[in-house]
Amino acid sequence: MPTRYLYSSLLYIVQPFIWLKLGYRSLKAKSYRHRVSERYGFGPTLKQGGIWLHSVSVGETIASIPLVKALQAAYPQLPITITTMTPTGSEQVQKSFGYSVQHCYLPYDLPCAMRRLINNINPKIAIVMETELWPNMIHQLNRRNIPVMLANGRLSARSAKGYGKVKSLVSPMLNEMSLIAAQYQADGDRYIELGLTREKLQVCGSVKFDINVSDTQRQHANELKHQWAADKPVWIAASTHAGEDEILLAAHKQLLQTVPNALLILVPRHPERFDEVAKLVANNQFRFLRKSHNEAVTADCQVIIGDTMGELMTLFGIADVAFIGGSLVERGGHNPLEPAAYGLPLIMGPHTFNFSSICTMLEDASALTTVSDEHALEEQLRIFFKDKEKASIKGKKALAVLQLNQGSLAKHLALIDQLLGNRHDN
Repeated sequence: MPTRYLYSSLLYIVQPFIWLKLGYRSLKAKSYRHRVSERYGFGPTLKQGGIWLHSVSVGETIASIPLVKALQAAYPQLPITITTMTPTGSEQVQKSFGYSVQHCYLPYDLPCAMRRLINNINPKIAIVMETELWPNMIHQLNRRNIPVMLANGRLSARSAKGYGKVKSLVSPMLNEMSLIAAQYQADGDRYIELGLTREKLQVCGSVKFDINVSDTQRQHANELKHQWAADKPVWIAASTHAGEDEILLAAHKQLLQTVPNALLILVPRHPERFDEVAKLVANNQFRFLRKSHNEAVTADCQVIIGDTMGELMTLFGIADVAFIGGSLVERGGHNPLEPAAYGLPLIMGPHTFNFSSICTMLEDASALTTVSDEHALEEQLRIFFKDKEKASIKGKKALAVLQLNQGSLAKHLALIDQLLGNRHDN
């Protein structure tokens, strides 16, 4: 299609600027300097003829864990390759699956790079998690008659508006796909409006509801709770962004005036911000520790910075209340279902468009409290800490919403099996 050719040409032209951006990011995160050749399809030699799953970064990789585990059980004879685009995503793959899967970076969406990667993997099926669709990737898969499915598909009104500006590029791409398994009807309707043919759409709910807290996670959380805060009220601020940490620390400072033994576990979304957030906490004169330093938590500690990877689910188990970040600033919020699995009362800011359907469900069940600034946040935390029964009721409602909506994973597996057909027996 002419539009895709123009898109590809522009992508080649902007490569020097992409290198500059990669270099800039590597100043904060040195891991961006490594494995650059993989970003052009020159990856390690991989086992072929299996299942290829693409997840952008940490959040999507965590969301994919139940699906990958189920695929490993259903198709033990097929190698599974997971691609990500960020070093933190790569680290999460290693932490979650070890050497039971193959991993490499997804290359930039250049036709030649995508051809090299697909030649290397030669998958029987490609599964893309949530939103990460690339025109040349989809086109190259379609040319080889390799089924490609969008799993746990979500499309916010904001993103749909952006895609609508390049509909001549997006619409052909969507129709080169085999199937879109949308989370909710609203997501599906937006794909239809962008040009997807209706018979390629299935509404399956979100696999993020199919989450369970493992016995190991509960045990580790209980141990840390005993070590860190046996007699302290604890709140966690998870997946926070720049501009948001200042608000959260201001709320915590207010809270300490009425709940002087309160403990905040502050978990920035991006690892490259760990040092920056530590400086911010120090500048606000809090007594704090960093999780990565493995120091003993003293009785006067006010803030613990969760600066390790892959431990967020455990850290939720230490808390009495959870705030989900990216919502007091316009980042669209992050997944509120992980703390819901622990039955925690949930607080978010007003910006929740990334998880609008899930947040609406939680709000309708009176399981999510929305705050707009540090004063409202502090007030709500104080209420939950002083009225433990109210906090417990809110948490139980959140857990009930989670449990009521489970079952998406089984629907996804049935669709994947249908797309594979007899291919996995070849």
